[in-house]
Amino acid sequence: MTWLLAYAVLGVMAGVLAGSMGVGGGLVIVPGLLFLFHLQGLEPSFLSHVAIGSSLAIIVPTALSSLWAHHKRGAIDWPVVLRLTPGLMFGALCGAWLASQFSTDLLKTLFGLFLLAVAFQMYSGLHPGRGKKQGQGAAVFFPVGAVIGTVSGLVGIGGGTMTVPFLVWRGKSLPGSIATSAACGLPIAVAGTLGFMLMGADLGAGSSTGFVYWPAVAAVGLFAVLTAPVGARLAHNLPVPVLKKWFALLLVIVGARLLIG
Repeated sequence: MTWLLAYAVLGVMAGVLAGSMGVGGGLVIVPGLLFLFHLQGLEPSFLSHVAIGSSLAIIVPTALSSLWAHHKRGAIDWPVVLRLTPGLMFGALCGAWLASQFSTDLLKTLFGLFLLAVAFQMYSGLHPGRGKKQGQGAAVFFPVGAVIGTVSGLVGIGGGTMTVPFLVWRGKSLPGSIATSAACGLPIAVAGTLGFMLMGADLGAGSSTGFVYWPAVAAVGLFAVLTAPVGARLAHNLPVPVLKKWFALLLVIVGARLLIG
């Protein structure tokens, strides 16, 4: 029961942050699960694998919730989602396979580096310039989707930190890019979760399938879905740009901690 409460708190944190700042829950969920799994005494050789695989499974219901909210507003560009999906799913499976070949320490290092990169982008506010021609270069969708999916599957995120800049560069507005990116998170999460389930080792925990630990998925996912709308409402009353800079500093601390070990 104590662990379920800890997972619930992590879910609330992930949901509120994702809803208020538009950041992916995986940025919070993966390091949070790493910490809790360590305290819980799960197999140390696969802590990072289980944290990443479980994070992707948690993103499935959160992505569905976000997708539905954006769809009701007619904000999702579904043709773009369908073009990106094959590459995203292929890449997510590749990311899961790569993760299964890496040690838990290497995965922690990669995630730490990724957090530092995201922190830099958030703090600096760097964004690609908005393109003018959305209809050209359709052949780029599969390779770009594969790259986004691979990185996302490898670090356990929904890919928004990469999908949104790509869509803005393609000419979409920022709100439209965010909405479309939310829909793109679902195929990444589904394919990545299946990959970590199939390629995972036997943890002997009795509550896992491969590298997906279901008690954490259920508790964190439920409270993240429930609290994301709360975060979205807070976004209209809080100084989000200022909070993003503080959140970026937190990511630097967490990323550095993962790199140091």
